[in-house]
Amino acid sequence: MAEQTKRRPASAQQTAEQGIIATTLIRLVQIVMYLILTLVFSIVIEWVGMATGFWDEPGVDHSERMLQQELQYLNRDFRQSAIVESPMRYAERFSQNFYDLTFKKTGIQSAIIWLAIPTQASSGQFRKSLHRLFQMVEAYVLAAMTVTQIFGVRLAVLTLAMPAFVLLGATGLVDGLVQRDIRRWSGGRESSFVYHWAKKALYPSLILPWIVYLAMPVSVHPNLVVLPFAVLFAVSLLVMSSTFKKYL
Repeated sequence: MAEQTKRRPASAQQTAEQGIIATTLIRLVQIVMYLILTLVFSIVIEWVGMATGFWDEPGVDHSERMLQQELQYLNRDFRQSAIVESPMRYAERFSQNFYDLTFKKTGIQSAIIWLAIPTQASSGQFRKSLHRLFQMVEAYVLAAMTVTQIFGVRLAVLTLAMPAFVLLGATGLVDGLVQRDIRRWSGGRESSFVYHWAKKALYPSLILPWIVYLAMPVSVHPNLVVLPFAVLFAVSLLVMSSTFKKYL
């Protein structure tokens, strides 16, 4: 009986550890799937704009201009970072590595180069048909490759923006805890309604920047996306910590 009692805590601990590992793996897979879906969505939006003539620049020019503009934002306004020495070089390396992983490692780039090479007179009919088909969609393929690089640059920007969320979040949390102590010792009233509404805004303030910024079909300054959500995150933490119940 005593042995069974000893085994139960160990078994429960092992089950809890397995649950944590499984949950972590599931979250990682979900993040990867989300990034893939967001990239596909960005490429589809670019293709739709090209097909309908919505973009001012024809063909692949729109996506190439976007890439140049995104890098200019970094070079002009983000010359220092708390994480890396040069945000510009970091974003370029990050984007290139992401591009290599997507196209070079998978062999897609080699296939595209093979399809783009003009066919010889001795080439088979199937090879010629593939080359003609590629010529019809070449601009769309090149646009997809450029959008992938833009996606990599924006991923790098979002990773560089994490210290802003941490700093503003810590400020909001400390300020909120101070307000909570003042309310606690002065006999102020607490509101679970306000607390739960602030809690609902916490997770969107962390998730929406990745959705909005990564999927945007036009070039936009990172501050216009990152800072509003970072402030929302800080305000949510401030309200949550200040309206948390007075006694645990």
